[in-house]
Amino acid sequence: MAARRPTIALLTDYLTGEYQSEVRFGVERAAEERDVNLLVVFGETYARSGYSTLPSASIYTLIGAETVDGLVIVSSALTNHLGIERTRAFCRSYAPLPVCSVGLALDGVPSVLVDNARGAETIVAHVLDDHACQRVAYISGPPSNEEATLRADAYRRALAARSIPHDERLFVVGDFLIEGGRRAMRELLARRVDFDAVIAGNDNMALGAMDALKAHGIDVPGDVLVCGFDDVAISRVTKPSLTTIRQPIKQLGALALTNVVRMLGGERVPERSLLPVELTRRESCGCGYYATLPRASARAFAPGLAAGGPPSLADQREDVARALAGAVTFPDASPRAWPGELLSALEEELAGLEGRFLEALKGVLDDAAREGVALDQFQGVITLLRARLRRASGGAQHDDVERLWHACRALIAHASARAEAERRLQIELASVHLSWTGRCLSTCLSLPVLRRALATELPGLSLTRAAVSLFNDPHDPRDPQRATLRPFFLMEDGRDVEPPRGSFPARGLAPPGFLRSAERWSVFAMPVTFGEAEHYGIAVLGSGANEMVYDTLRLQLGSALKAVAMHRDIVREVEIRERLEQEQRHKESQVAQHIQTRLVPPHPAIAGLDLCAYMRPAAEVGGDYYDVIATPEGGWLGIGDVAGHGLAAGLVMLMIQSMVAAMTRRAPDGSPAEIVSALNQAIHDNVRDRLKRDEHATLVLLRYERGGRVTFAGAHDDIIVCRASTRRCVSIPSSGVWVGVLPSIDAMTRDAEFSLEDGDVLVLHSDGVTEARNAHREQFGLERLCAAIEAAQAEPVDAIRDRILRDVEGWCPSPDDDMTLVVARYHAPPGAL
Repeated sequence: MAARRPTIALLTDYLTGEYQSEVRFGVERAAEERDVNLLVVFGETYARSGYSTLPSASIYTLIGAETVDGLVIVSSALTNHLGIERTRAFCRSYAPLPVCSVGLALDGVPSVLVDNARGAETIVAHVLDDHACQRVAYISGPPSNEEATLRADAYRRALAARSIPHDERLFVVGDFLIEGGRRAMRELLARRVDFDAVIAGNDNMALGAMDALKAHGIDVPGDVLVCGFDDVAISRVTKPSLTTIRQPIKQLGALALTNVVRMLGGERVPERSLLPVELTRRESCGCGYYATLPRASARAFAPGLAAGGPPSLADQREDVARALAGAVTFPDASPRAWPGELLSALEEELAGLEGRFLEALKGVLDDAAREGVALDQFQGVITLLRARLRRASGGAQHDDVERLWHACRALIAHASARAEAERRLQIELASVHLSWTGRCLSTCLSLPVLRRALATELPGLSLTRAAVSLFNDPHDPRDPQRATLRPFFLMEDGRDVEPPRGSFPARGLAPPGFLRSAERWSVFAMPVTFGEAEHYGIAVLGSGANEMVYDTLRLQLGSALKAVAMHRDIVREVEIRERLEQEQRHKESQVAQHIQTRLVPPHPAIAGLDLCAYMRPAAEVGGDYYDVIATPEGGWLGIGDVAGHGLAAGLVMLMIQSMVAAMTRRAPDGSPAEIVSALNQAIHDNVRDRLKRDEHATLVLLRYERGGRVTFAGAHDDIIVCRASTRRCVSIPSSGVWVGVLPSIDAMTRDAEFSLEDGDVLVLHSDGVTEARNAHREQFGLERLCAAIEAAQAEPVDAIRDRILRDVEGWCPSPDDDMTLVVARYHAPPGAL
């Protein structure tokens, strides 16, 4: 039986920081190489103002021997939020599991570090000695961060070593973030103190400081030199590119995981592993880009030179290979012996095998891109090789070889640009998908709908494996010994899987079996919260998505669950309120019924039309409206339905009736569209702004002219005309916008026309007619309404009306909505064609 594959946890504060991202990259690559499972745990802080990490109430307390065999802890990041002493206690709390700390030295805990003091002293010395600066300002990281303290102390020592007084006005404190660098620089400028250089405790703050300097019209490096620390990816592509201390961040992560695996195997590992750093000179200090390229001088070729005469490629192969390897920073041991491969290919190229070196270089670049290596470092490789061949040839260089170097630089530049473009494309695609996912999840007001949305959206984010579990007691999930989770959503291989029933201990993180796959896996575990107080559950997501997806999706999930909880609370509150207000609504309904029935026209009449109408309020009166208004040239017909029931609907109907009557009498030949638009604005202002309600109405207004032309506008049920010539009904749709929903509907409301011929029957109706349902819940529908009209087409209008009512009542004896009908037969004036 095969041994169980170990599981290592990586604990960090968040994913999308440049430092955290590169540490994780190194850990992931080492986990693949060592064939161990990886559980990346994050999410209790977003490194923003108002957020903090509380180990006693966080996902980190759920991590233990139940799920992992060892831990890599990014202490240098967590200490920003916990402080040094609490971080040390936090790391020790996982004993007896093997633990390795990244970036913070812990007594009794193996730690992988960089030489922060040497790095800071080196870069301060660079601006003081190489650039003769005298007034060097410093932006420090948080005082709670040990690395920040080491770098700040080294800054002070470098000044003291050169007898330069330390001016406290030149020292400001940041937070390791870009915005913190901007704030620190603005504070420094506000002190109105002279300075000729700025060194920041990390690259992010240096980049923020450069932004603030540019905003104040201060040129970098023309007026002020700026330097950072870390050499994160963005520092190479800013304008100007950033001079910094390169620390091997990926190697820190890889070495930390390797140490944990070795401890699991019973090996002893060093308590301190100190990795070297180096100065990387770029444009922000005035050195320029080519200062970053390694010098191909004595160190790599000294033995050959000492022997007298130019060295050959074969003579110094090992030394040159070491120099090449030192020019490029891979996250761990290189996946292939690329320096020797390039040297062999170069020998073959020089021996006449044209294209061999470019082919080999392309393969190495492809491997380096997959490992996240900054490909522009390979320009230094070309510089080293070119210098070596020039020495070997006594300073001469053949044209073919020069063309080769030119082609190599072009290939590296293209590969570097392509890698950056691919990275940006991945971010843009992830952003687009996250935007759609956010919109989708924000509309989920119940858990079943949210589950279906996750099943639909997660594959689009390159997530095919997921487990979301909810706390059984969301108000107090903080005790890891007692907290339990219930499975909510489960996805395997991109398919929604029915989650198992029952609960499981929260320390398991995911439903039983999810983290027990026979295949090696890498997953991300994160709390699903809203703010800091509301803990809903734990999400465990498979790897493969862009890093920005995980934290954004975490926040979206928390917001969606908050919306579900709020909707559930609102529904309960509404139910209680409705029970308490039932009697009051009954009284209001009686008042509304009185309004509705008293406002109908008692004797509707318009020249050229035989008219009759009918309105029957339902048990809970809604807001059906109709009116008939005669004018010298014809008349106006209106019909509508206010959404809702009771007194509010009745009041809106009263507003519509009074305003339509006033506007049509003032402009008897006016545009129906203009009247509907004006009415909409008044209803919206009255209902939304004054009454603070959301009632709205369907409404169509028809202006009838004695010659038979009918102009109409608005949105309501279809207008029906039964043609005398064919005795068949035609439906004329109204395609406007509901009244009262939007502040203005002018752009969406237009007049439309149709004509009546002698004997045609016009029928207007509310949805209470067509939506009446029988015992099988089938609607009466437009087709049955037209059949009733056609059956009685030749009869008087009141007989047509009565036939419709009989058919509807036979279909639905107890309608639950208001029912309104207006029936008119057109008679053309004498002499009309």
